[in-house]
Amino acid sequence: MAITDRVNGHPQPVRLDKTVPGPRQPIEGTVISTGAEQLAAEAISAPPGRPGLVRRSTRAVRVAATHERTAALGRFLVRHPSFVVAGGLVAGRRAWDGRTAARYERMIRAAEAVGNVEAAQEWEARGASFRAARHRRRMDLLAAPIHVARGAAIATVLGVGTLLVIGIVMAIAEHQIADVLVPVTGAVDTVAWVCAVVAFLWDPTLTAVPFVALAALWAVGRKHGAAPAWMLPGGKLSNEGAPITPSIVVVALRDLGVAPLRTSIKEMGDAGAAMLGPITMAGCGVEVDVHLPTGSSTEDVMNRRRKLAENMGRHEHELYISVAPAARTVRLWIADSGALDEPVPASPLVTDPTMTASYKTGRAPWGLDLRGDAASLSLFQKHVLVTGLSNQGKTASLRALALWLALDPTVDFRIGDLKGVGDWEMFEGLASVLIEGPTDEHVIAVTEMVEAVFAEQQRRLMAPKGTVFPPLVVIVDEAQVAYGSGAIGVDKRPYGGAKALSRYFQAVKGIHDQGRAVNVTIWEGTQDPTDQNLPKRSREGNHIRAALVLGTESQAKMALGESPVEAGAAPHKLRQGLDKGQLVVAGDGVQLPPGQVSLNVRTHYVNDEEAMQITDRAKALRSGVTTRGVEPAAPVDHLADIATVIGDEARVGTDDIRQRLTVLNPAEYRSWTASDLKQALEPFGAAPYKSNGNMVVSRDRVLEALAERAAEGDSDEF
Repeated sequence: MAITDRVNGHPQPVRLDKTVPGPRQPIEGTVISTGAEQLAAEAISAPPGRPGLVRRSTRAVRVAATHERTAALGRFLVRHPSFVVAGGLVAGRRAWDGRTAARYERMIRAAEAVGNVEAAQEWEARGASFRAARHRRRMDLLAAPIHVARGAAIATVLGVGTLLVIGIVMAIAEHQIADVLVPVTGAVDTVAWVCAVVAFLWDPTLTAVPFVALAALWAVGRKHGAAPAWMLPGGKLSNEGAPITPSIVVVALRDLGVAPLRTSIKEMGDAGAAMLGPITMAGCGVEVDVHLPTGSSTEDVMNRRRKLAENMGRHEHELYISVAPAARTVRLWIADSGALDEPVPASPLVTDPTMTASYKTGRAPWGLDLRGDAASLSLFQKHVLVTGLSNQGKTASLRALALWLALDPTVDFRIGDLKGVGDWEMFEGLASVLIEGPTDEHVIAVTEMVEAVFAEQQRRLMAPKGTVFPPLVVIVDEAQVAYGSGAIGVDKRPYGGAKALSRYFQAVKGIHDQGRAVNVTIWEGTQDPTDQNLPKRSREGNHIRAALVLGTESQAKMALGESPVEAGAAPHKLRQGLDKGQLVVAGDGVQLPPGQVSLNVRTHYVNDEEAMQITDRAKALRSGVTTRGVEPAAPVDHLADIATVIGDEARVGTDDIRQRLTVLNPAEYRSWTASDLKQALEPFGAAPYKSNGNMVVSRDRVLEALAERAAEGDSDEF
């Protein structure tokens, strides 16, 4: 078998004979390095036609061609000539528009496209006036040579006559007849000098004119952002972060991917800006109304929010689209680049220690809208619902409203926090009821609290007409725990749940129906709104509905209602984590811009320490409030409960006993198994036993165990 070895850089044949016995002979050759330097040397010294050289050369060419510096150089070489070409096109179009009626024709087409007949007629009249003026100018040009010749002859005669008069005056003054021609000679010399200067500068000027013209065209093309995005340094968008102009908006709409809209804008030409209303400053951004041409709908634009934002050099969260009052009109609010990532200033509740509140006439300072204006909320006789995903600021947003209202000493708070981690502990000594905890026991206590508020509402409704009642506000945070609870009462009615039998749901519904008439309102905060976590009848009974970031559009409709979402409200478009504390609010308690049905509010954040300071000020305004919570439950006497459920029967099956215990005390016995029942009775000698093939408990044994335990207790006292 023939193989090759490398000697002095060239392959050499080597013969190995497998049939020859004996030790293998060493092969003479030169050991070379396989490093990058040796590969380069081989590429230089190797003979033509070697496949390895071709591969290495191809790889080197590919690496060099795809290197970032090569790409940057290529973009540079393509970008700047494109500026010159684009500048020439812009200059040519300007010249064409100035010499023809093309501009007026475009304006007429644009007005017709958006259905503005009055504007079309006005531009048609302007075009006719332009054509008439142009005709007069052309007719004047026919007589221009005669006028020029006449003017030149008159100017020459007057000029020569003037110079001769000056010369005569000089000759008389100097008594020299030769001075008569001095002014004429001076004029001739001046003309000769000017001609010499022009002749000297003519060639450099002719040489420089093309370069100046190219530089001017380059500047015009660069100003208009003519280069595609891939030609720009680093691949940046040409309008990224740039101020919003009509041309940027029109181009963004043209490239949105809506065929009828693109066709209409192309037919309008530069007059596509006729679709736009005035671009006005609106807080940390601008606002503009876009009147869409026939064949395009507002839904086409609203469903492409991300693409439209990126076309204008903005992130999706920096563009908000809503439906304007006029037909086929959308309202765009475009934030300044990066403005929405700036922190929200501290709440006035923190910065102004003298602030007070009025339930009836005041407005709670909740945060800032997207325009940077203060967003305040009227809580007078308003039921409130705040929803959102976990850890997005729901409790903080709801608590900020309660902290403001606490500064009105007439308001009575009853609070149920079904999370129980201390978010509402600062209301201890301020709220008449404060329940904190996530268990079924806490759900039962919260349900009974809401039922007591409903009973108070019914009492107020029966009072004489004209009676004024102090505000009573019940707050349930993490209400989804109540709607999802399986706790069942002795009457077999569920405390929680989303069905009509739920005691909690019935109490909330009753407060929603008539509570506001007697100053009784309920606020709920809940996560992940669904039909199970938030029943339809409960969510639609609220006057103010606010949502932080949500996962889906269907959840947004559950939180805010279908109409606000269809009109542009989009809590599901907020960025989880990044837009923490930003709410989309719908309802009649917040001041909405004309024609809008929702408002984005970036809420003030009040931390626990600041909340403590605010509630301390609120407590100083009150005479003193005793807060009632969940009373500690008495120890459960399992043996006595078992005796109770057995009743007068001699023996009862273990399954029946566990079912009866669950009805008696669901929180304690719902999870009991047969083993738990056995462990409860075995220490007293009353363990279950088998009778007729079934496990039963004897009534006599249980009663004997109770008697023995009582006797032991009496003896311990002595």
